[in-house]
Amino acid sequence: MIHKLMMGGTLLLLAATPAWAADNTLTAPTGNNLDDLYRTGEFSADGFGTASIGKYTLDHLSGARIYNHTRLGAGLGANYFFTRYVGLGAEAYSENGPGAWVDSASANLILRYPLGDSGFAPYALGGGGYRFDDVSAAFGQGGVGMEYRFTPHWGVFLDARAVVPAETRLYGLARLGVRFAF
Repeated sequence: MIHKLMMGGTLLLLAATPAWAADNTLTAPTGNNLDDLYRTGEFSADGFGTASIGKYTLDHLSGARIYNHTRLGAGLGANYFFTRYVGLGAEAYSENGPGAWVDSASANLILRYPLGDSGFAPYALGGGGYRFDDVSAAFGQGGVGMEYRFTPHWGVFLDARAVVPAETRLYGLARLGVRFAF
């Protein structure tokens, strides 16, 4: 129940308070509950940018190496959460225009932990996929990330992972994107 109060011609809305239900039990207000930002049975779609860096650059970090050896790209993904905390995700992205239309596709198990009603949810992911461009090879990957939800239906995320291809050297991949949840 929301209380309205007029002061000096200005309408003030006071915080919601508990109300009595039909069965004479005290109930908490509903709606705008930030715990509902992350839900069981949630499907989401992602649009993101990528940046990948090879193992040699990671081992010998410098501004010049990062500038000269970072590959940028863009991709799309989809996720489904069986519970508020456990889900599966799939994604595909491309890092170059003239090569294959999809450079890499993967699937991951995602474990997230929403932090109360803050909107933040750190997560860990692990899975595998296939790289189609440069060297065609299967890979495994693992990483961590953080999502922030502005509303139950959209938010932003940032994650980083180590990718271990079967035929080439390890590389790092970072993603920054927007997520639409349904």
